[in-house]
Amino acid sequence: MGTDNTRNVVALRRAPGSANRIVEEARRVLQDQAATIAELAERVDGSFEDAVAMLLATDGRVIVSGVGKSGQIGRKLASTLASTGTPSFFVNAAEAHHGDLGMITGRDTAILISNSGETDEVVSLIPHLRSMRVPVIAMSGRMDSTLARNADVVLDVSVDREVCPNNLAPTSSTLVTLALGDALAVALIRERGVTPRDFARYHPGGSLGRRLLVKVRDVMRSSKLPLVAPTDTLGESLITMTAGRLGLVLVMNGERLVGLITDGDLRRAMTRSADSLQQRVAEIMTRNPVTIDEDTLLADAHQRMQSLKLKALVVLDGDGKVAGVVEVFDQDDGRR
Repeated sequence: MGTDNTRNVVALRRAPGSANRIVEEARRVLQDQAATIAELAERVDGSFEDAVAMLLATDGRVIVSGVGKSGQIGRKLASTLASTGTPSFFVNAAEAHHGDLGMITGRDTAILISNSGETDEVVSLIPHLRSMRVPVIAMSGRMDSTLARNADVVLDVSVDREVCPNNLAPTSSTLVTLALGDALAVALIRERGVTPRDFARYHPGGSLGRRLLVKVRDVMRSSKLPLVAPTDTLGESLITMTAGRLGLVLVMNGERLVGLITDGDLRRAMTRSADSLQQRVAEIMTRNPVTIDEDTLLADAHQRMQSLKLKALVVLDGDGKVAGVVEVFDQDDGRR
């Protein structure tokens, strides 16, 4: 027997017009949010450039602070900055008054977030930051607020209303703050000239690290490769391909790669002729197959396979000899 929640969901789905109403409401919310972001884009002005310049000039770290929903957005902003080349961390404004102010130095720059600009815990940080001569960037929804009036640079994150039907829950306001924070991070990435390799240094674990730091030779399969000769039959190639478990065989003339046959090539050959398994490999192989150097970054190999719609690439060493095979699933271990 289903739970009460399950029965409620079923009843809701059966209510006349309920599905359409819920879907339409979701679409309306997303459209309203998109319009809010578009309005924000039109308001971006020289203050944004001033904020970027201030952050670039920071000798220490960028301290992001807020409470509540603004604090959660601030935590994400600090994380994004730190992971893209701008040393940063988040300080909860309430905790700052109980010892965490000691984490801030005169070499830092502060980003204070408050939609109202009157949040007590955030506003009360200003005198302490001023005493340390820490520059302050405010992200506020009210340009005449206490926070805005006392900041060095003010970024306007105001919205006409929240998408919440009661105009109460922080929704549109947190969205624009998040979006403008991302815009700051991207601007800093561009100004600092952060490269994919730089980015990888901050993400050594998971698929990002593998793709951006690891080279093909580190993950390629180099032993027990499925090798056949041009004079072998397709039947012999089928056996070798099955044992090799790569979905292909490398056609070798001594130590030189002369061709490639995939499982697709074999299937097409078998469809065309009943005695195809007696054909010679040389008759259907792909000559001059696509290869890649063993010192190539895995990210570049991934991009090449995607663009060519290939599941694997033959890897060559510095002497142009076959060193292995890299497969498409080698590029992501499922973690980030």
